[in-house]
Amino acid sequence: MSVHLPTIKQLQYLIALRQHGHFGRAAESCFVTQSTLSAGIRELESLIGVTLVERTRRVVRFTPLGTRIADKALRVLRETEELADMARAEGQPLTGELRMGVIPTIAPFLLPALLPQLRTAWPRLKLFLREEPSQAACDALHRGQLDCVLLAMPFACGEVESASLFDDRLLIAFPAGDAPRDKAVDASDIDPGRLLLLEDGHCLKEHALAACNRPDLRAGATMMGTSLHTLVQMVDNGLGVTFVPAMAIESGILEHTRIVTRELSSKNASRRIALVWRRSSPREEEFRLLAASLAEIAGAREKAA
Repeated sequence: MSVHLPTIKQLQYLIALRQHGHFGRAAESCFVTQSTLSAGIRELESLIGVTLVERTRRVVRFTPLGTRIADKALRVLRETEELADMARAEGQPLTGELRMGVIPTIAPFLLPALLPQLRTAWPRLKLFLREEPSQAACDALHRGQLDCVLLAMPFACGEVESASLFDDRLLIAFPAGDAPRDKAVDASDIDPGRLLLLEDGHCLKEHALAACNRPDLRAGATMMGTSLHTLVQMVDNGLGVTFVPAMAIESGILEHTRIVTRELSSKNASRRIALVWRRSSPREEEFRLLAASLAEIAGAREKAA
């Protein structure tokens, strides 16, 4: 009995349509015309004998079975990509494409200094970056959209392996005139009603709350910042206090503000920057090599500062 199986290209088209919800944008992401993508999905439907997508002029709606098949197709495609990863890992390390996620409280402060040196160290590495909050980055990692993530730990990212790069201190930022005279501030002195934190999905919020070890802060703090830069502007305008990572301060985020920072008297007043990847990835040795290279570059940068 002859069995006709879906092609990798057809699965790619289906996954792209599921992700974008629009034939035109899905086609652009696959670098094909819209008619080519549409024809490929129709061929897939004809091959397996079911309708996967309901088409109207304005809406692309997946059938329940279509949704399940698209989810399965994503896992199949990830396994297929890992076959190529296994072969590449046996050759020269850190060559070819690598998709790395970076969270917003790391990307603008660390990458400008790291990337030029990383390109010098690994010239054949094609590093594609995707900036998004911690939870979204972890979800993309497990969906196979990312190969690894530059993350601040601790953070519950699922079944992953990790390699630590360095620790990043958390400091308290005060509006001008509000900072205490002491160089360090005790967590018990923080006013919950004045504390500004990032919205859910950003791990910096959890790290700040863990550093204080005060459950009442979670209930009293204002969680409305969409970015660290937004929080800094709010503090500079006297709306409250917040936590700022040392790497952001070293990169100049407080320049042109009147903000004053103080240390926090806590053994947990830091976050650990780490590279994480799926536990099942065949590229583990490459990721550990990449982490070691990033840690070395970051260490040299800190000594030069």
